[in-house]
Amino acid sequence: MGRQLRPLRVHQIASKMLESGRLQEEPAWYRVVGAMPPTTSLVRPLPVRMRPLQPVNTKRAKKAKSNTFRPQEIVYPEDKLRTQFYKDHPWELARPRVVLENDGNDHKNYDWSQLRQPGRQLDGESVIQHQLWLLNSNPYLTTRQAYDIARKKFYQLRLQEDIERRIATEEALAVGAVFDKSYFDIVFEREGQVLQDWKTKAAQDLALRKHKRNAAYSSTSLGEDAAAQVEGAAAEGTETAETDVPPVAAAVAVG
Repeated sequence: MGRQLRPLRVHQIASKMLESGRLQEEPAWYRVVGAMPPTTSLVRPLPVRMRPLQPVNTKRAKKAKSNTFRPQEIVYPEDKLRTQFYKDHPWELARPRVVLENDGNDHKNYDWSQLRQPGRQLDGESVIQHQLWLLNSNPYLTTRQAYDIARKKFYQLRLQEDIERRIATEEALAVGAVFDKSYFDIVFEREGQVLQDWKTKAAQDLALRKHKRNAAYSSTSLGEDAAAQVEGAAAEGTETAETDVPPVAAAVAVG
């Protein structure tokens, strides 16, 4: 069975239908397909190779042949550094990040010989870029040594930010500022309320199950206790009735 070439002539067929009046208006894709028609080449090109192909082993020739047209993975030097940093500091991914740029070329104005950059927040990417700069500037440094240097600088700057934040909070409180509950406090209160409700329901359910279990294994004793309670209530009711009889009625009864 030959190749189907009808999809390549969609624009041509649509043009004839417009001329004959079978189509009253142009489809939404008509001008786009006319400006950028589909390729007519039936030869599948090889993907761009980022690195030369390794010599193929005879045992893996079949697998290599199936991967001939598969694009190669794009690997950057920062990938391993980024994986190691966020493996050691997973909570850095929970921090809000600013991805806004001025013209898309902000990275060209950064000097990664310093960890802190003006106009850019301190995050894990700063550590990774500074570590990469250390590796490129000093070939005698190992990856682990450069990582330790950048990591210690990062800890110092984080500690400095924390101290500045605390001082700013104390100054604001000193002049009469009032801070509302943080998101963490609100979440903790809601979680505590849910846990308390669950604890109450669990205690009630446990008491009910215990009562049912006791009733199942000691139904006779429970029946006797219930009968005793009924007799006691009846006796108390009789005493109360006798106490409440008027003196005249009592005298008539005696006579």
